[in-house]
Amino acid sequence: MKKSLLLLLFVANIAFGQKGIQFSASPIANVFQDARRTGKPVFVEIYSPTCHTCQSFIPTLADSRVGAFYNSKFISTKLDINQPSTRAFLDSRRLFVPSLPLFLYFDPQQNLIHFAMSNNSTDEVIRHGTNALNPKARSQTMKSRYQQGERSANFLIDYAMYSRVTKDTLANIAAMNEYAKQQPTASYANQTNWLALQKLVLDYENPMFQYMMGHMDTYRKAYGAKEAQDVAENILMSSLFSGRGAKYPIDKIMQIRQGLVKIGIDPKVAANRTLLPEVNAYFKAGQTAKAVERMDNQVNSNKLTVPEYIYIARLFNRFSPDSKDVPTVTKWINQGLAANPSAKEQAELRAELAAANRRAK
Repeated sequence: MKKSLLLLLFVANIAFGQKGIQFSASPIANVFQDARRTGKPVFVEIYSPTCHTCQSFIPTLADSRVGAFYNSKFISTKLDINQPSTRAFLDSRRLFVPSLPLFLYFDPQQNLIHFAMSNNSTDEVIRHGTNALNPKARSQTMKSRYQQGERSANFLIDYAMYSRVTKDTLANIAAMNEYAKQQPTASYANQTNWLALQKLVLDYENPMFQYMMGHMDTYRKAYGAKEAQDVAENILMSSLFSGRGAKYPIDKIMQIRQGLVKIGIDPKVAANRTLLPEVNAYFKAGQTAKAVERMDNQVNSNKLTVPEYIYIARLFNRFSPDSKDVPTVTKWINQGLAANPSAKEQAELRAELAAANRRAK
């Protein structure tokens, strides 16, 4: 009797699953082959088997109405974010996954046409699929809509998230700066804008983030001290180690360093984090002496490993704008040679010493 009951439940589960979206188990390349053959777009759910929110979507995606819609309109598949093949696919399309589950919609040629971070309801999941099929509503049109002047707050939020997913940082910054300008300053710390700071703001110069930096106690009280520090730290570091951050002049880098200290990061830790950006900014400004002084202070206040001596010698030998640093670079190399290097490390240090000597001539 017990076995019969289990068998009935198993059969019922299969039948229930068959009413919902029919997810292909084929490799993603084969899924797109099927899409090109049928002319259908592709729906991809990016998920994780350990994600509780993803698990909560299983009944919704198994709903008969959702299945009837998606099975008639799309070729569908699920990709586990933890699998190397999933990471390879996302990297090949230059896509970022800000949270799970993420719904991605592609044309048969693997071009992203729409994305969604859906509420968990059958109507919402169907609505996202409907938008993906509508050339005027899909995410793919957002950039042109922005360029044509669309500026509603909800649109800017959606466009900023789409820009995150497609790794278009400049578009994200423009959208969030425009969004911040629309918000009354008194609303900057509300729940909606707190979520925007958590999920969407990537630039420390965004007005909402600048407000946060001047009112950290407000955010600590409202959302927790650790949470406020984490959000501020993420924005500061994402700014520093971005493509635009590589072009920052020294004054902007120092603003970020001071910002890290202001939010509670130990000053020594903050200085370590901004060390290389500071040195590179001095190189670009032709300020060799300041680059040497900054790095030498670091060397003198920390116990460096041999690989670290090799790294900094190579950094100055490759990128310093002139040879004024050679005496100090030579000193660092000799310190590395005195630190019991391996035979390979000793050879690397001597190669850098030779490179420094050539630069001095």
